[in-house]
This record gives sequence, structure tokens and C-alpha cells, in this order.
Amino acid sequence: MYLTIFASGSTGNCALVSQGDTHILVDAGISCRRIGACLAHWNLSAQAVAAALITHPHRDHIAGLEVLCRNTGFPLYATAPAAQAILDRRDMELSGLGDRLHTFRAGEAFTLGQLTVLPIPTRHDAPGSVGYRFTAPDGKSACIVTDLGVVTPQVEAGVTGCALAVIESNHDLDCLRGGPYPYPLQRRIAGPEGHLCNEDGAALCALAAQGGAHTVVLAHLSQENNSPALARAAAEMALAGFDTRVEVAPVFSDGLRLEV
Repeated sequence: MYLTIFASGSTGNCALVSQGDTHILVDAGISCRRIGACLAHWNLSAQAVAAALITHPHRDHIAGLEVLCRNTGFPLYATAPAAQAILDRRDMELSGLGDRLHTFRAGEAFTLGQLTVLPIPTRHDAPGSVGYRFTAPDGKSACIVTDLGVVTPQVEAGVTGCALAVIESNHDLDCLRGGPYPYPLQRRIAGPEGHLCNEDGAALCALAAQGGAHTVVLAHLSQENNSPALARAAAEMALAGFDTRVEVAPVFSDGLRLEV
């Protein structure tokens, strides 16, 4: 199994999970053209994509969905609350999705091609927000858990036992407090339905390492309130004594590709 991150951050999020000939997009927060270019870099086309999974209906996770749906035919998956919020958006024409938008319940696994998908409920200020854990036929698992206000027991269980974990490390608290954001936005980001700070993300990385993760990827870094160096330093401190590789997800590239 491979996990390829095309984009990660407040300007857009998109990843690809691949097992054999099963390729699943996670979020579509960048343009359809950029998604197509990223797929082409790995010798894939949109026709090879089995499905797109949506974590939640914030724009940085669905901005490319409108054009993507006009140019492709693969199904979309989201929780029922997230699906309804997507259909209700007035800034995007998504009302014609019809039978392409499938719903599931958080915490209940389902199968897509050669992968078992477990939606992990997350606490975030968006309806039906989830992360995902993917398990291959050989039993190896990878997870994506970002946009977390707090780390819940469900999230802890979701990362435990994963060989590869993509974990939010959104902001440095000192940078956030001294940065350009107004106080209400600072409160929202640091609140229980906002985003994880570096230290909380690092603690979750350590839990993943205890559960056997050989690689953790620090994701959804704020460009205004964090830096790769600060996020990495916090993670490496928490992972002292573990033989766990630390990567930082790119804001945008042709893809950071990692083998599970």
C-alpha cells in the first residue's frame, strides 16, 4: 500500500491511497487540474480512481469537488451530515451529485476495492467530520487524522497499530498568540473543535509510534502560525527513543509518496 500526499494545509488538502489497482482520493481541496497533474505524475488518470472520500465539508477539503465531479464519474463518500452540508453549499454547484454521493456511519468499516476503510469520528467545527484508517489485505494499515480540536479515544484507537500515520500538527501556540489572526479566530483554532497544536500532535505521534508506526507525517501545518522546523522539533522530542521516521507534508507538490 502507498499513501501519496498531494497537498496539505489551509490552502488545500488532497491525498491518494493506493493498493494494487485500487486508488482512493482523500479530499479534493485543490483544483481538478492540479489533482489531474498529480495523478499523471504517478502515471495515473482520473479513470483509475475508485472513489473520493471526504473528511468534512470545509472549503480547503472540497474546493475542487465541483469541477472534479463534472469531469469524472467515480463515486464520492462522506458521512450523512457532511454530505448534506456539501449539498447545501451555495458557493458551489453540487446539488446534482445524485447517486454519486454515498454516505456511511463514522466508526463502521466498509470495503472499497482492495482496501478496508474505517471512518474515524473527529471533533472539529464541521458536520460529520472524520479521519480515515485504511487496511490492506496483508493487514498493514495507514491513517489520516487531521482537523482535530482534541484527540479523542476514537482517534487514539484509530492510529494505534498503523504502520503509517498522517497526523495534524497545525500550529505553534506562541506563533498563534503573537501572530496576525484576530483573537476570536485564535480561540477557534486553539479550541476543542479547532486544530491540534504541535505538542498535542507530537503526543499523538508518540502514541502511533508506541503502536508500531514506522513513519509519521506531520500535516495541515499553518503557514502563518507554524513552520516545518517547529513542528518537526516537537515531534522528534516526543519520539525520542523510537525508531520512527518523521516527514512533513508538503503544502503542494507532485506528491510525497510513502510506502506503508
